[in-house]
Amino acid sequence: MKCIVNGRVVLSDRVVTGKAVLFDEKIADIVDMDSVSTEKCEIIDAAGAYVAPGLVDMHIHGYLGADVSDGDPEGIKKMARGIAENGVTSWCPTTMTVSEKEILAAFDAARKVKGESEYYGARILGINCEGPFINPSKKGAQAEEHIKRPDGDFIINNADILKVYTVAPEMDGALECIEKVYKDGRVLSSMGHTGATFEEAKAGIAAGVRHTTHLFNAMTPLMHRNPGVVGAALSDDRVSCELIADTFHVNKGLFGIVAKLKGDKLCLITDCMRAGGMPDGDYTLGGQPVKKKGIQCLLEDGTIAGSVLKLNNAVKNLYDNTDLSVAEAFAAASLNPAKVLGEDGEIGSIEAGKRADIIICDDDFNIIKTIIGGTIRYECK
Repeated sequence: MKCIVNGRVVLSDRVVTGKAVLFDEKIADIVDMDSVSTEKCEIIDAAGAYVAPGLVDMHIHGYLGADVSDGDPEGIKKMARGIAENGVTSWCPTTMTVSEKEILAAFDAARKVKGESEYYGARILGINCEGPFINPSKKGAQAEEHIKRPDGDFIINNADILKVYTVAPEMDGALECIEKVYKDGRVLSSMGHTGATFEEAKAGIAAGVRHTTHLFNAMTPLMHRNPGVVGAALSDDRVSCELIADTFHVNKGLFGIVAKLKGDKLCLITDCMRAGGMPDGDYTLGGQPVKKKGIQCLLEDGTIAGSVLKLNNAVKNLYDNTDLSVAEAFAAASLNPAKVLGEDGEIGSIEAGKRADIIICDDDFNIIKTIIGGTIRYECK
């Protein structure tokens, strides 16, 4: 049995002190610190730092030079190790609008790694398939030549590895696809890269859309006469929303507005591409050249091409720019996405019986230790 002591334990609704977290592969209990036996436990001293639930990144394309769409199991393992340094303990490797052959290769690579991913780093929950069922007018950094008509059978036939897929609800065949996938019940339909009107977005929700891919980005905006996809997503309590809180993709003034409107339906993501954790320079995303400079990643025509955001920094940005509590800010990157993905019975909060996916971090949300399934997988030196 291991035991974390002297930390500020971040629960789902508050931060507590004077408590110790007991765990092996799963969390055994949260007890008063003075009741802990140092002879029976391996002690981990948090030294006053936060002891928080492991983070869940449900939308990430690449890291440390690797990209999910490369279809390389070794690259996915490299990503799993790398993002553990950012406090991520569970993740959804995310594909792009590339050829069907490349998409299926990425699915197979994730299948190979999924069962053993936690031994390399963050545990794979399943694939997030962002495209190819999108609107060319809102393709962003996706490759238009690979955009296809929405196909519910494609999603259902790969539901063993899929968690989420993106669809533009206004496209021909989209509503039938959404309805079919919703009735199947295994994969979450997310609207994104869409030029839908407010009414078309609402029709998508009626058909079964329950999530929104990177809110504000690559979709129709909220206007006073045309509420658009943003208006539909923000106004429907059934719909959860991703947010890239890097202060570049979305103005920080919107963070608090979205948090107030969506509550536990707000999910912080990174949308990170292969340049994450790497120096400035030239990279690729979905086969297209990308220039990284600071926090910005752009195609040659100036189109935003993913991010290099780290999820622990997204939590900091959310906390610094809203009136959310520490517990609420952490939940946006842990319990909230766990709920959206149907994984909150196992992960997302520090509770007895859940997996021992735990991070220790300082007041600036810098990661000190990442514990995955009860084993320390990263420790800041």
